[in-house]
Amino acid sequence: MLLEFPGILNEAQREKISQLLEKADFADGRRTAGMAAERVKANEEMEATSDQQRLLNRVIMSAVAQNPRFRSFALPNKMADFIVARYKPGMTYGDHVDDPIMGAGGPRFRTDVSMTIFLSEPESYDGGELTVRTPFGLKQVKLNAGDAVVYPSASVHQVAPVTRGERLVALTWMQSFVRDAAKRELLFELDQTREHLLRTDPDAETTKYLDRSYANLLRMWAET
Repeated sequence: MLLEFPGILNEAQREKISQLLEKADFADGRRTAGMAAERVKANEEMEATSDQQRLLNRVIMSAVAQNPRFRSFALPNKMADFIVARYKPGMTYGDHVDDPIMGAGGPRFRTDVSMTIFLSEPESYDGGELTVRTPFGLKQVKLNAGDAVVYPSASVHQVAPVTRGERLVALTWMQSFVRDAAKRELLFELDQTREHLLRTDPDAETTKYLDRSYANLLRMWAET
């Protein structure tokens, strides 16, 4: 399941990130690519050891952690620091699948869920659509600055060539408490319904049944 999250970054956070990016240094993105991805990757990435990168990561992590809909959907257990990628005219990222195991510089973790947060307004650049292969066909995504999209890391995806302007995105990957994407989707739908009933009819027996069923399914499927 692919899901969009409008406004995961607010205006103040976007402004702070823009200020940090003005001072940021970027390098060839192929340095962080695996053997297969290196052949199709042509972008730039913000220097991971810079002060700007560390502060930017704190700003974005705080915003994401406070989004209950994201937590319900991804059920994140471990999450990588955000990487900021830049695409100038002629840059692209061909079909690829994200590395299954990440964390070479620290604790290793399995990648179940991928996240892209758009940092450039869509009208400021041409091309650069994120295209994800889903069971229902190709899904093209090009969102407003501050919006995010989350999808299974096993999905084949690409970034279309940028032909004008500059595409900036923040990327991360996470290990979910629930490995299986179909189970996560079911839990998300149950949780959204459960929360609605807890707000509108908390004392109903059906609400209590659903609340208990969600908790027990999560207990059954969760890995720590």
